[in-house]
Amino acid sequence: MTPEIETVERVSGTGVPVRGNDIDTDQIIPARFLKVVTFDGLGQFAFHDQRFDDEDNPKDHPFNEDRFRDASVLVVNSNFGCGSSREHAPQALARWGIDAVVGESFAEIFAGNCLALGVPTVTASAEEIEALQNHVDANPDAEIEVDVASETVRYGADEVDGTETEEVEIDATVDEAQRKALVEGVWDTTALLKSNAEAVAETARSLPYVEDETVGEQA
Repeated sequence: MTPEIETVERVSGTGVPVRGNDIDTDQIIPARFLKVVTFDGLGQFAFHDQRFDDEDNPKDHPFNEDRFRDASVLVVNSNFGCGSSREHAPQALARWGIDAVVGESFAEIFAGNCLALGVPTVTASAEEIEALQNHVDANPDAEIEVDVASETVRYGADEVDGTETEEVEIDATVDEAQRKALVEGVWDTTALLKSNAEAVAETARSLPYVEDETVGEQA
């Protein structure tokens, strides 16, 4: 059976604001948690040293707040994900439950590692990000819609204290290569190879240094 390739045209969910510029991958997932065989369970260690002191007492951090517990849209500031290229950083965020990250700017390798997981990294101006973070802080149950295809972020249109609030639409930016990969469903290279298994096998058989018996039978 040919595996279905997932497209990521839009992501919606509640938000969690993590403020600060130049939050690096060591802050997102400390190095001592990288010694794992698989990425399973890595989510519980996201922002660990920002969330707990040396005695494992909780500190003031959005990821420790119950009101943000089910959030799936992370809202950050500039140069998020800088530092080392460890893919464990987006893995930890994704396994925490983050499906999209909206911020002022991202480190290039971090954004690439997010793409490999189908997690869009969407940028907007500092003023728009601050307004979104403030909105999320005041309305933790409010829905945010990240539209990758149309490069917009929408929020608001909620009822606050009996008063309907107006929807805000941000003209955001998604790197064109990332947008194309997500919308067309070519971000998952493993699924892409599986869906074209016979073509891959045919190419392998045509290579002079690959013996036919080493090419497995295709379903």
